[in-house]
Amino acid sequence: MNLPDLSFLSRNEAPRDPAPARRDAAAAPAGAAHGPDENHGGGEGRRAKGPQAELIEQLRAAQRELQIQNQELLYSQQAAESASERFEALFASVPLSLMVLDEHDMVVQAHAMAHRSFQPTEFDRPLTSLMPFVSDSDADRVHRAFASARVHGRSDTSEVVFQIGSNRRMTSDLHIAYIETQQGSGTPLRQFLCAVIDQGPLLAERQTLQQRNEQLHAGERRLEAVINSALDAIVCVDQHQRITVFNPTAAALFQCPTRDALGSPLSRFFPDLERAPAYAQLTTQVAMGEMHARTATGRLLAVEVNMAFEHHEGNLTTTVFARDLTARKRAEKRRQELEVQLRESQKMQAVGTMAGGIAHDFNNILHAILGNVELAKADAATPDTDARVLESLREIDKAARRARDLVRQILAFSRDEARQRHAVQLTDLMRETERLVRVTLPKNILFEVHTPARLPLILADATQVEQALLNLCTNAVQALVTRLGQVRMRAQVLRLEPQLRERLHLSEATCVALDVADDGPGMDAQTRARIFEPFFTTKPVGQGTGLGLPVVHGVMRTHGGAIDVRSAPGKGCCFTLYFPLADVDAEPQDLSRPAPLLSAAEMAAPADARKPCVMYVDDDEALVFLVQRLLGRRSCEVCGFTDPQAALAALARQPDRYDLVITDCNMPSFSGVQLLRAARAIRADLPVALASGYITAEIEQAALDEGARALIHKPNDVQELCRTVDRLLHGGD
Repeated sequence: MNLPDLSFLSRNEAPRDPAPARRDAAAAPAGAAHGPDENHGGGEGRRAKGPQAELIEQLRAAQRELQIQNQELLYSQQAAESASERFEALFASVPLSLMVLDEHDMVVQAHAMAHRSFQPTEFDRPLTSLMPFVSDSDADRVHRAFASARVHGRSDTSEVVFQIGSNRRMTSDLHIAYIETQQGSGTPLRQFLCAVIDQGPLLAERQTLQQRNEQLHAGERRLEAVINSALDAIVCVDQHQRITVFNPTAAALFQCPTRDALGSPLSRFFPDLERAPAYAQLTTQVAMGEMHARTATGRLLAVEVNMAFEHHEGNLTTTVFARDLTARKRAEKRRQELEVQLRESQKMQAVGTMAGGIAHDFNNILHAILGNVELAKADAATPDTDARVLESLREIDKAARRARDLVRQILAFSRDEARQRHAVQLTDLMRETERLVRVTLPKNILFEVHTPARLPLILADATQVEQALLNLCTNAVQALVTRLGQVRMRAQVLRLEPQLRERLHLSEATCVALDVADDGPGMDAQTRARIFEPFFTTKPVGQGTGLGLPVVHGVMRTHGGAIDVRSAPGKGCCFTLYFPLADVDAEPQDLSRPAPLLSAAEMAAPADARKPCVMYVDDDEALVFLVQRLLGRRSCEVCGFTDPQAALAALARQPDRYDLVITDCNMPSFSGVQLLRAARAIRADLPVALASGYITAEIEQAALDEGARALIHKPNDVQELCRTVDRLLHGGD
């Protein structure tokens, strides 16, 4: 701005034409305002004086003030232009969708990002107005937001859905600022500065975080369910060894409610884990193995313990997994017992197989002994015979019969089949056993028998039980043979505890218990574990076979009973036999010994006109010779054969000669059943009888199916054999 030239006011004479002066002043440069006197070295004497000088000074002051204002206006204009440039640059570079709307929703200004967001392609709706992009569900909210901004100056609305094109939706936050600009004295310009912040990525991230949180919560719930339903006790402790987690299994195992266990020290239940956290410096998991734990009541438990360590935020969390070993130990003990029983069963099966083979051969020997004894007794039954001879024969007969019963018992035991049992009174068997034991009892041993006045009947085979009692008493006597001592046999009725019944595998709670005890040297644990092994004995060579106790064990097993032993070194030994009771209505068996079965009159020949012919087939020559003598005295013609093939050949040559065929059941090359089948093929009406040392139900059924007329037990009584022969020869079937 140029200032006017006022130098004419300081001259002595006024100008005649002021207009040219004003034109000159207007055309003069700004520096001419100082006057020509100053430029040309004029002095103070040429300056104007009086009111004109004051006016000049005022004008100069005004000129200087105008100059300052001019400079300020110029600075302000430059600052405004710079601010406008910065605003434009900021408006264009803000990473948001910014736009300026007028009060009619028309877009006055929008930067590039807003255009890219609302019009991503040239085929989309142009950004000329904001409301057409707002979804119908959010339109009311947006209208209220603009109204609120007009009143309060600004407004914020979150999660507004904008429809971009036909397939895209954008969820954004809408921030509105109200701007009102005054334009002179007219109506102010009202505009809205809108910022649209796309929340799509944030919402996706938020949704992802929510899903992760839900997954974490679900995982926590699953983990809690797993912990609560785990079969192992799970206990978590913090760095101070205080319990923070105590699952229901732990509460049941340690007999302590969870609320009482929380906060307790770990040593309350695991006294051996005080130093366990030291493992956390070396590993994250450790198997502690089997150790003892303590319940809330103080009872000790055997548990298997594993531990896990977790470090987080400078703290240590220890998780203890404890598995109760009570059931496993019980099962292990039961398994060991079953293994012992299996080994014993296998040993007994082996001895039974061997004993069966021995007994089968011994059977034939006993048959010959019994038959010849009967013949000798018949021959000695004359008035002039010495009575001592007849008495000796009776004793031989008695011993042979006992040996026969024992062989039958061994055969029954070897085939694991129970013999016919009857209701017997155990006291009678005890008295008979006492009578047999006292015959050979040393003087240094006291033998006592205690029985109640009356015992219930037991279901048993008298011979087997008597043999078992005799074996036990004999062992007790032999244990005291070199020292003073006492042997006691006692019977009583007992009601067994469930634990004892389970250990002995007894089905009935009430039974008759018979004890055979001695105060001898006793046995250690190793000996007790082997006493029922066949051929195991602690006696010197030649003084025992080790078969006594295995036989007793087999007898009790076939009777459905049990045997138990209690012994310790220096404290004697006590064997207890448990017998099941017989039915209440059962009649006791008569155990009296039969009288001699054959007399001289019975051995006399019957008055028949023709001697019947009997074919006897057996691989044992002694039995063939015995039967020939026995039946020969009965006026029978006996044709003996040791070869079944030779017997069949003889029968084929003369089928009508023979009236009866008796054949052994078990022969090496040709069985009795095969011989029976071949004989009936030769002559269908020929009576055939089978003889066997041990006749089972299977053998009997097979023989009857093939047409056998009778089954004869070996060794049998002579009278029984003769009566069977007479019945088949003269009495028909």
